[in-house]
Amino acid sequence: MSRWKASGIHLLLSAAITGAMLAFMLTVWYPWPLFKAAGGDHLIFILVGVDTILGPLITLIIFKVDKKGLKLDLAIIALLQFTALAYGVHTVYLARPVYLVFTTDRFDLVTAANLDPEDLAKVTRKEFKHPSLGRPRYVAAIPPHNPNEWLKVMKTALAGKDLQLYPQYYVPYDQSEAQNALKQAKDLNIILKREPEEIQRYLISTGRTLESVKFLPLRARQRDGAVLLDAVSGLPLKIILVDPW
Repeated sequence: MSRWKASGIHLLLSAAITGAMLAFMLTVWYPWPLFKAAGGDHLIFILVGVDTILGPLITLIIFKVDKKGLKLDLAIIALLQFTALAYGVHTVYLARPVYLVFTTDRFDLVTAANLDPEDLAKVTRKEFKHPSLGRPRYVAAIPPHNPNEWLKVMKTALAGKDLQLYPQYYVPYDQSEAQNALKQAKDLNIILKREPEEIQRYLISTGRTLESVKFLPLRARQRDGAVLLDAVSGLPLKIILVDPW
């Protein structure tokens, strides 16, 4: 077997494994367009650039059929590649979006890494004790009734840790919270001028009118967007990447 063939086989195996991971990542942890909003394209470099390319490249360099210790060298490469893959998957896992949190007048995209274990330990609602392992969930964050706790939240908000990062104050995004969101929602005309093609395409494909859809801004780490809401129920319909401010 030539070094090129060995490297090619290694590349195909690496690509298959990485491809399966990316497919899971894009369909479960980072459904579009949250992949772009959360900066998932930067994480692809770890999985594709390091794991898929580096291993086969090293194989191409060191492979010789009659080389003494070749099996050991290949085993070491496989171990290093597996370590790189494990690190990449762990990074993607920590950075995955877990909640779309409604607070007052917008939604915030919250990742698993954003949630402090100490705050998770204070959660009383069973469904919010552990961040979702599946697709991100819509929830709402309610200000604490205790004045001292609310003062603490306001103080930490100045340092960047606002209400949406306190899972102990999460509640389901149900009918009442959806109606609260609708009270703050904006007319779709505001962003129609900024992203006319995508919005018109959505309205035509769903048979909706411009008046039947509202929106609220979505704040995310990499790129902000807008959450389209049903103008009657307040339930989320779609996320588009557009300047919502």
